[in-house]
Amino acid sequence: MIIKEIVGNTASVPINNREIDYLHLEWFETTKRIIRKETANGLELAVKLWQEGIRLQEGDILWLDEQKAIVVSILPCEAIVITPHNLLQMGTICYEIGNKHLPLFIQDDQVLVSYEAPLFRLLAAAGYEPTIQKRKLLNMLKANVQPHEHGREGKSSETLFTKILNLTTKA
Repeated sequence: MIIKEIVGNTASVPINNREIDYLHLEWFETTKRIIRKETANGLELAVKLWQEGIRLQEGDILWLDEQKAIVVSILPCEAIVITPHNLLQMGTICYEIGNKHLPLFIQDDQVLVSYEAPLFRLLAAAGYEPTIQKRKLLNMLKANVQPHEHGREGKSSETLFTKILNLTTKA
């Protein structure tokens, strides 16, 4: 079966008495635009989401008919969990993790990131009191970095990256 769009989410679309077949995904699979996997009941799916920036969420409905619904379920994983004491600590923790270019999750006033031993040691050494817990990583922060430069005098303001972008966006 080929899935090309998300029908809705169980938070807003009633499933009623339909049989639910779960598509279990790891947190890092939720940003993929093409996924080929089997559901919990063994149905082979090809998910092809062509729209840019789409992320599969917990409870997303990929198929819905009178008898069945295919629903996304994010699998729990080992995660570093930190409960910041104040807003300054929240910002500092997010900066430290973001500086490592790792996906960051904010859930229930806690900062979560997929477990990595070196990061755990760094956060513990900095005094943030991290713990390791089995959690579903659901609310990934979306960070977009736009091309920019840092004022080079006497040089063209157009970088190689900007030139390539301009070439590819012209009709």
